[in-house]
Amino acid sequence: MKKCISILILSALCLLLAACGQEAGSVSAEASAPLPDGAYVAEFRTDGSMFHINEAYNNKALLTVKDGKMTIHITLPSKNTVNLFCGTAEKAQAAGAVLLQPTTDSVTYDDGCTEEVYGFDVPVPYLDDEFDCALIGTKGKWYDHKVSVSNPVPFVPGGEYTVEATLTGGTGKASVESPAKLVSKNYTLWAEIVWSSSHYEYMIVDDVQYDRLEGDGNSVMRIPVVLDQDMTVSALTTAMSEPHLIEYTLRFDSSTVKAR
Repeated sequence: MKKCISILILSALCLLLAACGQEAGSVSAEASAPLPDGAYVAEFRTDGSMFHINEAYNNKALLTVKDGKMTIHITLPSKNTVNLFCGTAEKAQAAGAVLLQPTTDSVTYDDGCTEEVYGFDVPVPYLDDEFDCALIGTKGKWYDHKVSVSNPVPFVPGGEYTVEATLTGGTGKASVESPAKLVSKNYTLWAEIVWSSSHYEYMIVDDVQYDRLEGDGNSVMRIPVVLDQDMTVSALTTAMSEPHLIEYTLRFDSSTVKAR
């Protein structure tokens, strides 16, 4: 069962920048970031099932760029990882190695249960390509891992907003309501798509089906979206003699985002 969580983020733009070991063989975070200073949501991927982001985040984490240096805050599923190191496990055990210390992140699940897990501020030397990140667990053994950070997009703090939406494609007869309702939650943006017709039953985004919300009137779907990118989506309409899945392009303009 999917768990929906509510994370208490004290201040996204005030994350502490963790120090990275600088001895020979460790990864350095001194390279200039290919992004302007600011906060972003990025994908954090690892090479194994034993080391990953809390499942509620869907492999996403908060990337902060400050003074040209990148740091990503990852929230883990538990407190079983007690330290991380920017480099290999061998280097992590060398004299003078600087270990990354955990933060305590509070996670509240949809059943009302709240638990505390560990998070880490990990220096990011570059985007897209893998780099070394070793970890030590509660049993005192170091493990080597490869991690990568990719697809950064501007971070929108949690809350409700409106955003201008543009729909193209199909027969040109359908339209969607603009501005659309936009909700930011757990590093994912969700838009409510209100169609100009009551005949749409569901939409498909990245091979995932999102059904029509309950209610009378025109069809409404809630889908995950990305700002400032052309999104290819499909929608099933029953307005014709037989149901048809029609392809459209949606685009959401970040410059029009306003708090509700």
